[in-house]
Amino acid sequence: MRRSGTLIALVFLIAIAAGPLILLFVQSFASRWFWPALLPPAWTARPWQYVLSPQAGVAGALLNSVGIACAVAAVAVLAGLPAARALAFYEFRGKRAVWMLLLAPLMAPPLAATMGLHGLFLRLGLAETLLAVVLVHLMQSIPYATLVLAGAYAHFDRDLEAVARNLGAAPRDVFLRVTLPVLAPGIAVAAGFSFLVSWSQYLTTLLIGGARIQTLPLTLVSFQRGGDEGIAAALSIVFVAPAIGVLLLSSRYLR
Repeated sequence: MRRSGTLIALVFLIAIAAGPLILLFVQSFASRWFWPALLPPAWTARPWQYVLSPQAGVAGALLNSVGIACAVAAVAVLAGLPAARALAFYEFRGKRAVWMLLLAPLMAPPLAATMGLHGLFLRLGLAETLLAVVLVHLMQSIPYATLVLAGAYAHFDRDLEAVARNLGAAPRDVFLRVTLPVLAPGIAVAAGFSFLVSWSQYLTTLLIGGARIQTLPLTLVSFQRGGDEGIAAALSIVFVAPAIGVLLLSSRYLR
């Protein structure tokens, strides 16, 4: 009885997770599909042919999204590592205030925070540049990365570093050969979360990047508003695929 209940729950969860993706896949090959038909009466590869064609501009938007998300993930981890170590290992006056400031970008309305940054970037001449888009994505990525890395540091045994130093290891070797390998799962998860936060940004990219910086979310919304459901479905699969890959990779370390 318990095994049957577990199986039913598993099937239910799989249906919830995979159902929308299956519908998108079918829609991307449907020539027309109207209620109450369970399957499309006619099939076509036209949406995929257009999405994969140079005229669609999807390749450029995809490269922009991947490049921005990878840069955000790398910078978020590099910035989060020392902050997470300090927050995990040391007690100091104002530590709670530091945590609140760290979480403030996640609690503030994204539109308000982005508009404030947009005014700053305009004065600095950074508006509508890749650098500005990376910086605004970091506003929400660094807190996530720091939180994950602080959790990784909380389970880190500092005696390992002390033993390495006592055996003559230089600080650089201690970090590269002792600390970094132990923290590798946490770093991978932090990088994955930061990548996904940047990958899914639409409003911040639109406001800061304007029309010059085209990413996959902006392209997807443009096609979705165009009314062609087949092309929107095909582009949605292209958008979801890298995110699923990052989640599957991170799940190995989460286990």
